Amino acid sequence: MNTNKKSLEFCVIGCGRLGISLAVFLSKQGFIPKAFSSKSHKSAQKAMEFAGSGQVFKTAVEAAKACDLVFITTPDTIIEPVCEKIAMADGFNSNSVVYHLSGALSSSILLSAKKAGASTGSIHPLQAFAPYEDGQKSPFKGINMSIEGDDKAVEFGKEIVNALKANSFTIPTHAKTVYHASAVVASNYLVTLEHFALELLKQADLSEENAYEILEPLIMGTLNNIKARGSINALTGPVARGDDVIVSRHLSDIDKKLPQFSDLYRLLGKHTLDIAAGKGEISDDARQKLTDLFKF
Repeated sequence: MNTNKKSLEFCVIGCGRLGISLAVFLSKQGFIPKAFSSKSHKSAQKAMEFAGSGQVFKTAVEAAKACDLVFITTPDTIIEPVCEKIAMADGFNSNSVVYHLSGALSSSILLSAKKAGASTGSIHPLQAFAPYEDGQKSPFKGINMSIEGDDKAVEFGKEIVNALKANSFTIPTHAKTVYHASAVVASNYLVTLEHFALELLKQADLSEENAYEILEPLIMGTLNNIKARGSINALTGPVARGDDVIVSRHLSDIDKKLPQFSDLYRLLGKHTLDIAAGKGEISDDARQKLTDLFKF
């Protein structure tokens, strides 16, 4: 996509953590902050000051009309109504390129902008954002960011992500929900899994801090093995060996000492058994014994 000064002018609607960081670090790469709007005037003012230029507008409609590149970085629940409000007030045109940055929602929620002639897409950084602090390092550098949308939005999105010194990858619009579910499992549920492991080690009279120090090399080694060998070939442990005796002992202790985690252990074991069976390295007898142990 050919870019000129006007195409690099942008507005941010919704000046929270992500919106502010986006404005600041795009401005450092030649993009031009032109307009800001947020539920909190103070937040919009802060975003403008950190970004170094632009103007604060009272409404999202006014901000969107100020430039062609529009980022809607509001909470997920109001992205669609904000977009619709702008579209109804003729805030978009055929030169507009409109993005939201939600991980869970696709560009389909920007349909009102699309009907107004705009190009639409979503860009999602796989990153957690802390409040911006003046002079901080970029939270975008080196991370991965998904892009989906129409051809023009995807093409320009790649330029935006590249400017942020991040890595881009594209996904189909229809796959946005499963993409986000994957991120939740990989990040949020990993926390749940490690919490479970730490609670088990507390039963050995270890503090959470000491327990984590003990488990950290194992955790990192497992992640490295997955990266090097793939998730199936990285599997080790009693289920992978078909060791029903050890698993039975685990369940006996967990049922007595941490019964709130019993179902979780069984569910994880059931799916781990599916992986192990797929490798073809455990006997049918061992598989059946483990299947029986993992029943709720």
